Amino acid sequence: MGRALLVEADGGSRGNPGPAGYGAVVLDPVSGEALAEAAEFIGTATNNVAEYKGLLAGLRAARDLDPEATVHVRMDSKLVVEQMSGRWKIKHPDMKPLAAEAAAVFPPGRVTYEWIPRARNKHADRLANEAMDAGKNGKQWEPRDSRAALAAPHAAAPARSAAAQAADTAAEAADAAPTAPPVGWGAPDLGAPATFVLLRHGETALTPQKRFSGSGGTDPELSAAGRRQAEAAAAALAARGTIQAVVSSPLRRCQETAGTIAARLGLDVRVEDGLRETDFGAWEGLTFAEVRERHPEDLDAWLRSAKAAPTGGGESFAAVARRTAVTRDKLIARYAGKTVLVVTHVTPIKTLVRLALGAPPESLFRMELSAASFSAVAYYSDGNASLRLLNDTSHLR
Repeated sequence: MGRALLVEADGGSRGNPGPAGYGAVVLDPVSGEALAEAAEFIGTATNNVAEYKGLLAGLRAARDLDPEATVHVRMDSKLVVEQMSGRWKIKHPDMKPLAAEAAAVFPPGRVTYEWIPRARNKHADRLANEAMDAGKNGKQWEPRDSRAALAAPHAAAPARSAAAQAADTAAEAADAAPTAPPVGWGAPDLGAPATFVLLRHGETALTPQKRFSGSGGTDPELSAAGRRQAEAAAAALAARGTIQAVVSSPLRRCQETAGTIAARLGLDVRVEDGLRETDFGAWEGLTFAEVRERHPEDLDAWLRSAKAAPTGGGESFAAVARRTAVTRDKLIARYAGKTVLVVTHVTPIKTLVRLALGAPPESLFRMELSAASFSAVAYYSDGNASLRLLNDTSHLR
């Protein structure tokens, strides 16, 4: 049997929903010594989401200290304590996945819960407010001293990832030799990156038929399936609670998707023309097979060269890449250190991924990008980028 640990956790939102953060501390129940601290600014979220995220961070910090531990949790949130104790039913869809995550950190029976008044939860409350203050200044919380076992923005991670360990190795190598770090590895003092959570819009009537649907033809609305996908994406992002701004292509299918999510998060939608889909010219509304039959030479040229444009004055991939890069740089400057939802189309998303990886134009044909899928790219202040996610559709299952 492992050691006994005490976890105190809290979360807050300045607006409910509004700018939110959490704090958690793991204590020795006998001496009262702080063994680990965790805090993070999570963007726009409700009090309840922040409180649950604080609980998750505290439990995971305790598990990192001793996977066999028995844990007693103290919080001033009556809702979280009663729900996690099994006495109150969890009804809100944003709370259910967070509660399930918290329940899975330790085996059943190893965690107990106790409600305490806010006056007795000062340590966790202070950490949550420090995280929110840091977020207000465009930063993430950092521990005050070396006792802290977890540091934002990865405070909620169950363990150090392979990527984080690799980043440490890269930093050590950089100290030993005067060479530039590989693209995507950020030096420790670069600060929080601008993170683009890239969402392809939900389905339209043309999507299942795999027809070219760009910015040069009709502007289709979301289908019933597409609206359901937008709602699912909104629920997933609301539960995560990290999105601080929403940006969209001007086309209807993206604005509908972005509007559904922004309403759930309590945010406005900023429209950027540079995020629109490729103009496919005379190919708009056609399937690949139909284009092959009607314009075989133009299609072959398009497949061979990023500079070739679709028949009838369409837009080349090279032209799309230029305007996408300009829009990317503008958004990085506007949202430095923040996490932004970018709702756009297949070509702009694939282009942002390609540019982040330094991949050749032909890589656009080697990526799968489903309707309403999430991808993510982080952009650091030194100009480097890191692909963090590609074509995630787990929220649609």
